[in-house]
Formats: sequence, structure tokens, C-alpha cells
Amino acid sequence: MDAADRVAEAMAAWPRRDFLPRRERRHADRDGPLPIGHGQTNSQPRTVAAMLELLDVRPGDRVLDVGAGSGWSTTLLAHLTGPSGSVTGVERVPELCEVGAANLERTGMPWARLTLATPGVLGSPDEGPFHRILVSADAQTLPRALVEQLEPGGVMVIPVLGWMHRVTRELDAVDERGRTAYAEGRPSDARVEIHGAYRFVPLVED
Repeated sequence: MDAADRVAEAMAAWPRRDFLPRRERRHADRDGPLPIGHGQTNSQPRTVAAMLELLDVRPGDRVLDVGAGSGWSTTLLAHLTGPSGSVTGVERVPELCEVGAANLERTGMPWARLTLATPGVLGSPDEGPFHRILVSADAQTLPRALVEQLEPGGVMVIPVLGWMHRVTRELDAVDERGRTAYAEGRPSDARVEIHGAYRFVPLVED
């Protein structure tokens, strides 16, 4: 089964309707973003599928979900990793975090959790490194802090200035402390591929 088939299976198992505010559920089949409150959205299903296919999560992976919102993406990731993996979702809006964590708990997948992001900290560095990182918010630049939370050989999918980036952390060019060298604002150990234009809410990095 290839990445597209695995993602389609996960999305069939966990339709987004159950992760939407009650007032938005009648629009669940619409292929567009839907508001979930506090200026945030539940992303367009076609976009979510594209990002997950690029991420290519495998059973047993350790995964970080940045901007977890309603918990839908965290749930999909947990389905893809299976119980041999682990998924950490982080969300900055306390009210959304509470709703998303409750949604996730109802899925019965204890290897995934959704927590409130630590102010001033991007991602979850204390729990890394991760095999995969999904970011569902638009960054102004490729975040150094998240690249450094990837395992060597790990992959991050993130929109940057409206363009979807697939970032693979190379196996070399990392110093003895696991830090990334940077040149002209881009990590020297990251291979970056661009995969089309997308619109997302802004990523809050501080």
C-alpha cells in the first residue's frame, strides 16, 4: 500500500465531521477550510491529504503535529503510525487545545496526545527528535527550531510564505550536539522540495 492509499484509508476511518464545531458539521463534505473558532480553521481535506502523502508516515514513527487545532490531523497521524508509534500534537489556543484533546481521546488511540504549546517554544523539543513533523500554519521562514527537532533522515511538511515545503534533514552536516548549521537563513543540512501554493493561517513562532 503506497502513501496515497494509506492516507485515504486513514481519512475514511476518521472523517472530519466528528472534529468540527456542531454548527459546521453540515459543511463537512465541502472541500474547503472550515472555521473552528479563535481565528483558526480545519484545513481543506484535499490539502490535508496532499500534506500527509508528502509526509509519508510509517508505522512506528514518532511524529510531531504543530497547530493541531481540533485534533483531526493528530488523529490521522496516529492512525498512520499505529500503536507502535507515537504522535504529539501541540496547539497554542487553550480553548482549541481542550476541544482537540477531547476529540482525540474519543478515538481510543492512547499513543497520541494533544497538549498546550509552551509559550515561546516552537514544537516540542524535549520530546524529539521526531521522524516526521507536520505543520499546519504558514511560516515566514523555514523554522530552525523545527528542523533541529527532526531525526537525521526525518521529514517535515510545512507551508512557508504560501508554498508547501517538504524538508528532509540530511544525515550529515549536523554537529556533535545535533545542531544544524545555517547559511543564508536556510539549514545547510536540509534538502527542500517545493510542492505548490497553499493558504494557511500564520504560524506563531514566539
